[in-house]
Amino acid sequence: MLLSQPLQAFVDDSPVSVMVAAIVERLYDPAALEKLFQDNAVLQYTKELTFAQTLQVMSDVVCRVTPSVGAWFSRHRHEMTVTRQALYDKLKHTELPVAEALVRYSAETLMPCLKALPGQAPPLLANYRVRVLDGNHLTGTEHRIFETRRFRAAVMPGQALVFFDPRYGVMDAVVLCKDAHAQERSLLGQALAVIAKADCIVADRNFCTTGFFFGLHRRNACFVIRQHKSTLHCDLQGEPREVGMDRQGRMIYEQAMCLQDPTTKESLVIRRISIPLLKPTETGDTEIHLLTNLPTEAADALKVADLYLERWTIERGFQQLTVDLKCEIKTLGYPEAALFGFCVAVVAYNVVAMVKKTLVAVWGDDFVNEELSTYYLALEVAQATFGLRIAVPSDVWARFRRMSVLEFSHTLQAMAKRMRKEKYTKHKRGPKKKAPKKLSGKRYHHQSTAKLIAEREQ
Repeated sequence: MLLSQPLQAFVDDSPVSVMVAAIVERLYDPAALEKLFQDNAVLQYTKELTFAQTLQVMSDVVCRVTPSVGAWFSRHRHEMTVTRQALYDKLKHTELPVAEALVRYSAETLMPCLKALPGQAPPLLANYRVRVLDGNHLTGTEHRIFETRRFRAAVMPGQALVFFDPRYGVMDAVVLCKDAHAQERSLLGQALAVIAKADCIVADRNFCTTGFFFGLHRRNACFVIRQHKSTLHCDLQGEPREVGMDRQGRMIYEQAMCLQDPTTKESLVIRRISIPLLKPTETGDTEIHLLTNLPTEAADALKVADLYLERWTIERGFQQLTVDLKCEIKTLGYPEAALFGFCVAVVAYNVVAMVKKTLVAVWGDDFVNEELSTYYLALEVAQATFGLRIAVPSDVWARFRRMSVLEFSHTLQAMAKRMRKEKYTKHKRGPKKKAPKKLSGKRYHHQSTAKLIAEREQ
């Protein structure tokens, strides 16, 4: 593909930032975003400030291009036809269905491009789409809203259930809730609406409820979920039988379990996989039990145990959302604005996932998983984005939107080949040293660093 001279200069020096900008341009098609808004908004409407504009503001904040919404407005005041307050009002009234639809749209748009890349990993489970489900509570915001100012405690703007596809590394759906105190299980009815036939849901014991299991069964979906001690209506059948040793040398057991739906009086026979632990948990558990309705021919007990380990992939994703991106914006206290910011960060995470999969296709899986630093990658993108927007005309970026999936995939790979890997390599530290015992702050109020170093040298 022939590129304009300014863009080619960026490709030569910072191909990763151009890759990110190209993917974002493909995602943030104003016409597609306006249709998404019109299809999912309930009460909100477009007057002067469009949904695409608010999305651009939040993208710059979560990608650390600008530190806050207020700072963005100060820099771009000449481009806006509305006041600063109007921008904040638009954000704090962003309806949750619109934010949820944005995440689904990002995954649906990127998935064909991901599948077009060579060297993709095989499915985790034949004939099923494995999806990890977990919850994430947003941390406390600043006490800017009047009603929150009398509390010293943190005020939390909401929470989200997130679906993660570990094969492609994208977060493909969210369920949002403004009440940070609401039990995650109260959102499972909404979660069922985004689960499709032949999905296999992997989740922790907090999602272990009779109603959720029957809901998945009725949607012809499967599950691998850790058993909770007190949330099921069930009876064990027969005796546990040995099914083999796992990779850590532990004997795995399997037993049948019959679930009863107290509402409809239906019954469902599932499998319970028991795994002994090498050391007890903090609560004294010596083994964990995994519940699944997967047929044995699709996944034996050892395969089910391996699938459950995929649950930790979403935890790493949440860490990257918080550390490398900025999914929790402390200055946005209103739940709708904070949750919208979280969803925009999820979209940015999916963009980075697309970049990583492209790098896997070019440089191999070992480099991306073992050596690539997402922090340095995100840092360079944040530093280069502002210059890209000034130097490269908008009509050049529009070409990425018009490309076919295959052409777009080849273009990203050509850019990835120009990347200098040493710029994004992790600096691995040695083993951690045991921390010394802390001295009381009441007795030692403050210390001089210079004196402490001098004492060490002596």
